[in-house]
Amino acid sequence: MRNVLVLCTGNSCRSVMAEALINQLCAGHYHAVSAGSKPTGYVHPKSIETLKRHGIETGTPCSKSWDEFAGQDIDLVITVCDAAAAETCPVFMGKHEKLHWSTPDPAAVMGSDDEVNAAFDVAFNMLKQRIESELL
Repeated sequence: MRNVLVLCTGNSCRSVMAEALINQLCAGHYHAVSAGSKPTGYVHPKSIETLKRHGIETGTPCSKSWDEFAGQDIDLVITVCDAAAAETCPVFMGKHEKLHWSTPDPAAVMGSDDEVNAAFDVAFNMLKQRIESELL
């Protein structure tokens, strides 16, 4: 099984959704965790709602720093936001592959509940499509 670390800045939306998607869709092949360069300290409630609405098990995600994974064996590092992709990551043990899946931040969308839900669905579907095309 390959270990995957999904990174974004806040670790509250995109990386949390990608972690849950990988763990469900790629079970037995990949085990994913997520973290942020500047974690918000909370998981955005719409991230959990979106995952549940699409039938994805959420587990018990929490927003945490990527420093928690420094020195661990990671096979694949995936950045899902452009800001995190431009930052210097901690050192991870062993040889690992890096991927960047630029995904718009749904938490930045302001508007009606329908507009915010649509933004989270867009991010969810982008991540799901990348996982299905690149990891499965």
